[in-house]
Amino acid sequence: MSDTKHTRKLLVLLGKYEESHRHPHNEIIHFVCVPVIVWTVLALLWLLHPFVAIGAACLALVYYWTLSKPFALGMAIMAGCMLGLTFALPTTLLFPVALSAFVIAWIGQFIGHKIEGKKPSFFEDLQYLLIGPLFVLSFLYRRLSIRY
Repeated sequence: MSDTKHTRKLLVLLGKYEESHRHPHNEIIHFVCVPVIVWTVLALLWLLHPFVAIGAACLALVYYWTLSKPFALGMAIMAGCMLGLTFALPTTLLFPVALSAFVIAWIGQFIGHKIEGKKPSFFEDLQYLLIGPLFVLSFLYRRLSIRY
């Protein structure tokens, strides 16, 4: 696919995701909860084995690379920071903190969708589980005038 087709696909995915994330309270909840969920998934995978978490992050980054190189770079930085935090936390705290944060963040997400009055996008297509972080990152990119 050419870069134009990739960009078009990315814009379609972000636009579709945005349709169920327009209420300001739902957006704020997602800005907090989506990064927390990404971190908790990486942390829980880290507990299986660090290479599992790193491998999962790399697979996601390959997908992001196919959609947008600037987004892939931003997500690589985010994943690196999250994996660094995971490495720095004592292993004895990692499971209870990550699991608790995972549950609380998902409860937050569903509260946001209750406020929004629309079901989460990933109920339609699991691909949107990977688009959520890009949706959050897109706000930062627009604020910093970074093209994606």
